[in-house]
Amino acid sequence: MKREFLALVFALTAAQVAAVTLEQTTLKNGTVDIPVQVAVPSGKGPFPPVLFIHAKRGIDDNERRHIMELAGQGFLVVMPDWQAGRMIERWPSEHDPATEGDVEAAFDYLLRHPQACRMPAGIVAQSRGPCYAIRLAAKRGKDIAAIASYYGHMQNPNAPEPDQLFRVAPEIMQITTPLLLLIGEQDFEVRRMSNGRAFYALWERGVPVELQGYPLARRAFDFRADQTPEEKVAARHARQRTQQWLQRWMKLDEGKRCR
Repeated sequence: MKREFLALVFALTAAQVAAVTLEQTTLKNGTVDIPVQVAVPSGKGPFPPVLFIHAKRGIDDNERRHIMELAGQGFLVVMPDWQAGRMIERWPSEHDPATEGDVEAAFDYLLRHPQACRMPAGIVAQSRGPCYAIRLAAKRGKDIAAIASYYGHMQNPNAPEPDQLFRVAPEIMQITTPLLLLIGEQDFEVRRMSNGRAFYALWERGVPVELQGYPLARRAFDFRADQTPEEKVAARHARQRTQQWLQRWMKLDEGKRCR
């Protein structure tokens, strides 16, 4: 396995670790090479493991900042690029099911990473990323402690229009993984509807679920270039809610360390 190390120092808040390390590696899934970035907290491990699944817009500095923030909070974060390995252009309309295997390969890498605690992992995912997360949870629920979904797609992107409008993904009716839904109240209506339906379906089955709506916030409120003052506050709140959700359901101690 080829690996190169990129040491980066980021200015985080005073409550966070001042320096983390970003590692870059490549994984194999069959004949496909999957680029993977790993954000490692400073200090002595092992650290609680988190899988980060990016949106269909691809990876840029916004995603790297996000995983570095999570690492600054004490999580070991693995982020696979599920597009680059299969030469998928940014913003694909259709979903390629083969990419789910690429994400799962990165998940397996995370669980056996030498710096990872031997425990169920957390997942943080954006937009289409939560679709991957719930499908993985339906398959590997015992390995996943919690999911935090940023404006997540709660339906298979390839499903027909009636399913997109009136139903949630069948995996929502199967999973038992605690799910935090974060979405702006000015996001697209169909996305808000799918998040609302997922909330009710999970709650009725007794699955731990919370839906956090953000007034005056649009799609991608946490990183968009034209962020309003309200969206900046929403982004900070969402980061805090995510940290608390992971800490609670991953059963971390008060220092956010593995027990």
